[in-house]
Amino acid sequence: MKDDRVVVMASVRASLAKRRGDKAALPDWDPALVVARPAKAFGSLVEQFRYKFEAAGGVFVDGWAELEGFLAEKGLICGYVDPVLIEYVRAWPSGTTTTFDRGEIDCYEFSVTRATAGIAESGTILLTEEKSSSRLGALSSWVHVAVLNECDLLGTIPEAIEKIGSDKATVFVTGPSKTADVEGILIKGVHGPGIQVCCLVQ
Repeated sequence: MKDDRVVVMASVRASLAKRRGDKAALPDWDPALVVARPAKAFGSLVEQFRYKFEAAGGVFVDGWAELEGFLAEKGLICGYVDPVLIEYVRAWPSGTTTTFDRGEIDCYEFSVTRATAGIAESGTILLTEEKSSSRLGALSSWVHVAVLNECDLLGTIPEAIEKIGSDKATVFVTGPSKTADVEGILIKGVHGPGIQVCCLVQ
């Protein structure tokens, strides 16, 4: 009798091997129908994004120097950093690596990857397959730092949907992973990072 896992994986491989037809076109929709009124008046997209991001439980750090201080303050040692970003911080923790090793997944205390965009109206970070050096790295560490360029801040969710286009794997991150499914008790870090940081850079 075959192991259930073997049967399931064989079925998945057979399905993936079949030639797929063209994907269906994305549906038309009216962006004006998506409305999220700001909680108050904001002087800039940065101000609004920070307010909403922190309201969702995220940690906002302003620039590389603050990121370096945050990592030191938390006493984080072992972590993964996107190779593109390694040159921007003077002194990464001693256990920093630019290669994500799946076999060492439980050893990473933090990870630092690039974000594709930020949404001011909801305080959301977009992580896409195209820009992320390691999607698993971004989702598996207890502390995840998404490095967001200020020029990639968008005002609304419809703008973000247009920006991601046909990227095959996009994650909308609004604060740390959390759930209150069991008896209404809020638990962080169930499906992803328990501490979600946004490092905004110029």
